[in-house]
Amino acid sequence: MDDLTIIVNDIPPSNNKFIGRENRWNYQKYKKEWAALVNFGVCSIPNEPIEKAKIHIHYTFPTRTRRDPDNYSGKMILDPLVSMGIIKDDSFNNIELILSAEYEKGIKKTTVTIIKK
Repeated sequence: MDDLTIIVNDIPPSNNKFIGRENRWNYQKYKKEWAALVNFGVCSIPNEPIEKAKIHIHYTFPTRTRRDPDNYSGKMILDPLVSMGIIKDDSFNNIELILSAEYEKGIKKTTVTIIKK
């Protein structure tokens, strides 16, 4: 399998939105929505889940608002990759996670690149 790139024309909500998880159902709703978006963006699924991978999540934000990387840790992206059988596990033993971001006026996009190690 070559590298796999998934593009979603949106950005997951910041983890700050769910601190304390007072509204657990709202959190679950977003997780399901993001699982569907990631699933829709996948062109092909490997025959076997990738055991070890470098995963680069790149956010394109539509405004210059200050954002902390830890609030965009990829939780809503990594979990669907495991459940779809693209990667075996999203633990430190299995993935190297790289987060990056840029500003492009009016553009909301999340690009996920999975590189088999």
